[in-house]
Parts: sequence; C-alpha cells; structure tokens
Amino acid sequence: MSCKKVPEGAKQHITAGPYSPVLEVEFNKLVLISGQAPIDMEGNIIGTTIEEQTHFTLENCKKQLAQAGCTLDDVFKVNVYLTDLDMWPKFNEVYVTYFNKPLPVRTAVQTGLLYTFLVEIEMWAAKK
Repeated sequence: MSCKKVPEGAKQHITAGPYSPVLEVEFNKLVLISGQAPIDMEGNIIGTTIEEQTHFTLENCKKQLAQAGCTLDDVFKVNVYLTDLDMWPKFNEVYVTYFNKPLPVRTAVQTGLLYTFLVEIEMWAAKK
C-alpha cells in the first residue's frame, strides 16, 4: 500500500504537467537524496540532449533511493533544475515514464548548473 495519496477533491489547472497538486504522506522515515545529475561514477557527463540527461539523472535517482530501501513509488516531492525552461516539454516526456500515480508534487526552476549539465533533480521519499 502506498504511503501517499492525493486528497479527495484535489484539483489543478488544465495545463498542469505530470505531478500531483497536493499529497497526503504517511511514513516512519524520511529519505532525501541530494541533487542528482547526468554523471557516472567515473565523473563522465552522460548525454548531450535533455532527454538523454533526464533519463540518466533519473536512473541515478533510482540508485540513490535504492540504497535507502526506497523506489520512485516512495517519492512524494521532486525539485527539478533546468538550464533552460524551453526544455520543459521534452523533460516531461521522459519524466512521466518513470512514475506511477499518485505522482509526486514537484517544483521546477531555471538556473545555471555545473559543467554541461542540462538538468539536476533532487527527491524526497517516505519510507514505511
């Protein structure tokens, strides 16, 4: 059984992306992962497109969560940092394939990132 749910009657605007407007979360432990980027264990930046970098970054997120005994289904909050918000639609095409409902709540901002990163993602998860 999921530790998160969208409260009955929660709504958001028609143009909303793949996220929940509000979540109720029940947990015993809180798991937070630092901002993950498209970089492998040897320090190599993986991918030159937003799609490639998003995929690799989300895979890094999955690995970090697994170290704490969590999966993406346990994630209730995601912060996304993009170097250019014009990449938002392409980012979402990849992002939505990684999550089941109820989707995490999410914030996205445009900012400068290290190296040639196009994306960085941090997550909050609830562990029962």
